[in-house]
Amino acid sequence: MSEILVLYYSHRGSVKQLAQFVARGIEQVDGIRARLRTVPRVSTVCEATEADVPDSGAPYVEVRDLDECIGIAVGSPTRFGNMAAPLKYFLDGTGAQWHAGTLQGKPAAVFTSTASLHGGQETTLLSMMLPLLHHGMLIVGLPYSEADLQTTREGGSPYGASHVAGMAGDAPISDAERRLAIALGRRLAEVAGKLAG
Repeated sequence: MSEILVLYYSHRGSVKQLAQFVARGIEQVDGIRARLRTVPRVSTVCEATEADVPDSGAPYVEVRDLDECIGIAVGSPTRFGNMAAPLKYFLDGTGAQWHAGTLQGKPAAVFTSTASLHGGQETTLLSMMLPLLHHGMLIVGLPYSEADLQTTREGGSPYGASHVAGMAGDAPISDAERRLAIALGRRLAEVAGKLAG
């Protein structure tokens, strides 16, 4: 069974929920399974550390997860139109994989959650694409054949799945946002399956 890494950082839980929907879409494709992983928080206090294993949820990502998977979906909340520091910190540490070409030719997709509709969803999605492109990955987005892209008043973008969580971070993922996240996972898995042969 081939696996696709669904790597995310979630602060209030919305990106974690999106990751689960992306994983659901991945697992709709025969012979492909999702491998959910997260990253620990980073701290401005040098002595602060996170536990080796999270208290709940997905395990922390390891470099071998990148090597073993046939594709990757990356998710983060937006931070001033950019990916959150914990995810960037992990990606910044993948120089050895870049040098070895570990990710070259593998497909990738991105997803995000913001507090407001104009909170930087698309720039955050693009910011996550940049290191993936440097790794030589092939970016998979959402085509406009996904009808929800034409009608959603919440999240959703051709660049990737997204969600508008509200200023308190408590707005539920809408039906359209859920369908688009599942569609993104399914599309990524279909492309990864074809590329892996």
